[in-house]
Formats: sequence, C-alpha cells, structure tokens
Amino acid sequence: MLRRPVDISMDNRRLGNPASKWAWTAGVVGVAGLGAGVLIGVLTDEGINRFLSAYLVNYMYFLSLGLGALFFVILQHLTRSGWSVVIRRLAETVARNMLLLALLCLPVLLGLGRLYSWADPETASTNHLLHWKRPYLNSTFFILRVIAYFAVWVWLARYFFNNSVLQDRTGDVGLTVRMQKVSAPAMVAYAITITFAGFDLLMSLDPYWYSTIFGVYFFSGGLVGFLGLLALMAFAVQRSGRLTHAITSEHFHDMGKLIFAFVVFWGYIAFSQYMLIWYADIPEETSWYLVRQSGDWAWVSLALLAGHFFVPFLVLISRYPKRRKNLLVLAAVWVLVMHWLDVYWLVMPAASSQRVPLHLLDFTCFVGIGGLYFAATVYRLRDCSLIPERDPRLSESLAFENV
Repeated sequence: MLRRPVDISMDNRRLGNPASKWAWTAGVVGVAGLGAGVLIGVLTDEGINRFLSAYLVNYMYFLSLGLGALFFVILQHLTRSGWSVVIRRLAETVARNMLLLALLCLPVLLGLGRLYSWADPETASTNHLLHWKRPYLNSTFFILRVIAYFAVWVWLARYFFNNSVLQDRTGDVGLTVRMQKVSAPAMVAYAITITFAGFDLLMSLDPYWYSTIFGVYFFSGGLVGFLGLLALMAFAVQRSGRLTHAITSEHFHDMGKLIFAFVVFWGYIAFSQYMLIWYADIPEETSWYLVRQSGDWAWVSLALLAGHFFVPFLVLISRYPKRRKNLLVLAAVWVLVMHWLDVYWLVMPAASSQRVPLHLLDFTCFVGIGGLYFAATVYRLRDCSLIPERDPRLSESLAFENV
C-alpha cells in the first residue's frame, strides 16, 4: 500500500566527519581485543587451542551476519522490492565487510590442525573413516574451497555496493536493471557457497557426523541475526539525528515481520534436522545431539529452544511491538544474543563435550572481531549517503505503508 511520499529534503543523510573518529576508536578497540586474546591464550593454561575455539565462535558469528546482509541485498533486487530501498544501503555496507572477513579468516586457516581433527595428519592416518573422507577433508582442498567461497562473496558484495553508490552520482536507471539481472545467478551462487561453507567451517568440526540440512540451518540463524542487526542499525542512525523522516514506523514494522518470519523458519529447520535424526536413531548421526543433550550443554540446548524460538515468537507475533521502535530494538538485541549462543552451541562442544567452557577469551575475541567489523562498516559509510538517493524505487519506499 502506498501513500504520499515522505519529504526527506531536511533529513541528514550522511554520517560525515564523526564517522572517522568512530571508526578509528572501534578499530583500536578491536585490535586491542584480539591482542589481549592472543596474549591470554599464550600465557594461560588453556593455551592457543582455547583462543582458536573462541576466535572461531566469534568469527562465524560475524561472518553469518555479513552473509545474512548479502542475502538481503540480493533478495531485494531479485524481487524488485520497493519498500526496503531506504534501509538497503545499511545492508549493502554490512555485506561489503566480506573482504575484511576474508582477511580475518587467516587465523582459522592457520589453526586448522588445532581446530579440526581431520586436519591433524596423525589422526587422519590412523582413523579408517577419515581415511575415506581424505579426498574432501584435507587441508589443501579445504583452503582452496574457502578461498573460492570468499571470492564469490567479496565480488557480489562489491558489485552491489559499488553500483548502488555509483547510481547516487549518476542516477542511471540502467544500473538497477543490471543489478536485477545479476541477482538471479547471484542467489544460486550464494546458496551453493553458504551451504558448503557451513559444512566445511562448522559441520566438519565433528568429521564423523553429517546433516544435509546443516547449511540451511547455518543460513537461517545468520539471517535472523542480521535482521536484528539491521533494525538496530536503523534505530541507531535515527538516534544520531539522521534519516529521521526517511525510515518510518512502516519500515520498522516490516523489519519486525521479517525477524518473526525467519525466527519461525529457523525453528522449522532446527526441528526438521533434530526430528529426522532422532527418528532414524542411527548412532553416527545421534552422537552429535547426544553431546548437546548431556552435561551442561543440555541447559544450553533448552535455552536455545526457549530463547531463540519461543520468546521472539511470542513477543513479535503481535503487530504492536513491531511498530514501536524501542520494543523492536529490544527484540533485535535479544535475537542477536541468541544467535551468538547458537553459534557457540555449534562450535564449542567439539572442544569441551561435557562442560560449557565460558572464558574471558570469548569476550576478547567478540570485542576484537566486532570492533574491526564496526570500524569497517562506519568508515565505509563516511563518504556515501545512508540511503540510495537516486534509486528509481526510492519514492515507492518513502510512500510505503503496511496494510
């Protein structure tokens, strides 16, 4: 439904000079956080293995947010969406962090032998099952696959961001047409790469277990997290005095609907994976869940069931909180926290099967990677508009109204 477009002529649509200060501050905090993590890992009893596990948790958390942003951008062009134009630049900027994430993947690749049992030559040579998986699960092929994934993601993120910013200067409608044409093959490439990235970076932590739906599980969790981040970013931008007219309660309402929809989708995928494995009752499949239903991890599993599904489902099922920014932001922060717990639940049992090994390293790695992530996002927004100013569907987005 459309109404008269909102007048944004008086809106502040740029971060401007403060962005440089924010970016440098966040960057320093990020470097300090990672430095402290390495120092703690080297000097404490837990050692570098615990640092790498904490690093992988937080790295996959922020990678999933970037991949969620990339999916959102591709989807808007694929569906020729009009309502989302005023918030699309925020998603484009988060997705553009793929190059940074490619660089931050280096500690994971350098620590393969410590993180993944199949990458340890002695273990791989003495285990019959790993011997047969060796053509796929070997360090060289693994690194080549990761490079291929990032080559696709970096190119797609750069393509959509650069063309969108270029359109701000030229007003060329043909750029929108070209992005629409690229979006269909881009979505196929995205689906393939995120599925195998989930298999490689997370599922192979337990090389004896497999689930064909695991890639979709990783995708759905990351998308829920990103949609929460998007609502939080839109709120923060308005709190800073920018886009106060461009982003309306109608846009927040739709962001709330998307969070709700993909919380349900995540719950559906999580249940489908669990139900099929539980019903088949095959030992090599149930072993993965057995660890997560034993010891301290059983409580984390219950917390995810309640916090990642039931709480946001019950909160966001009503129209009321979706149209109240303060309430929606609380829900957004909640799903971001739950998504981090979900990634922790995926990674850490491989390092500690009975005990939940919360450690200061989890915090330092989060601050470190998060600081660099925030710095790159803000710095990239410094010299461009916060909205696609000359997108042909901007007026539709400014006139958008929920039924």
